[in-house]
Amino acid sequence: MQLQDMLYSQGFGVRRVCSGLVQQGWVELFDEETGQWRAERDSLLDVDPEGLRFRVQGVEWAYHRLGYAILNKPAGVECSQKPSAYPSIYSLLPAPLRQRPNKGAVQGLQAVGRLDQDTTGLLLLSDDGQFIHRMTSPKKHVAKVYRVTCRHPVDERQIAQLCAGVVLDDDPRPVKAAACAKVDENTLDLTLTEGKYHQVKRMVAAVGNRVEGLHRWRMGRFDLPADLQPGQWRWLSADELRLLAATS
Repeated sequence: MQLQDMLYSQGFGVRRVCSGLVQQGWVELFDEETGQWRAERDSLLDVDPEGLRFRVQGVEWAYHRLGYAILNKPAGVECSQKPSAYPSIYSLLPAPLRQRPNKGAVQGLQAVGRLDQDTTGLLLLSDDGQFIHRMTSPKKHVAKVYRVTCRHPVDERQIAQLCAGVVLDDDPRPVKAAACAKVDENTLDLTLTEGKYHQVKRMVAAVGNRVEGLHRWRMGRFDLPADLQPGQWRWLSADELRLLAATS
């Protein structure tokens, strides 16, 4: 693969822009033999992208044929490319992640499902359509666990109702939690395997309570990393991807 094509595939702009970055000396490659970085000015240089380490304008990157990332979503941002009232989660990502070319009409990594603007926590992003489908399809039954802070104390009756199923106003079929565990007087962990509009809030309201705070901390067997601060993102590791694959 030519160097300019590799940069294009990673979201650094159209090929003309990527060629210009190389020719101006903004692209460095890591030489495994010498352990040194070197500036490369030949944009047509053939490179093996797998395992390639490179720097663009001083920032180190690694090649990802398909992108899989995690974001610790803060409150006050929308999971939309065209937000209506709040900033977009995509404003928290560096430009290359937003510009990665895609066969579809929308470029870049896409949110794997959505969280409301006031919901925080674990949000996956990818440009792998099959992965997104596996993680979001109701038929796959991938469990999502939410830490729910309620306005009023949670009682056993409410927990039993959530597990047995409640009827929401847009669906005559009862919707039930896969699991529900009380954390403290006003807090519970609610596990869902499907996603409907404002589902947690509406389910809690249906049993006579109100959601005051909502945080997703687990998908399948994968927990939100403790060292990832709100608003931060990082690539998923190979081990984490295997864990998610086992989940789905």
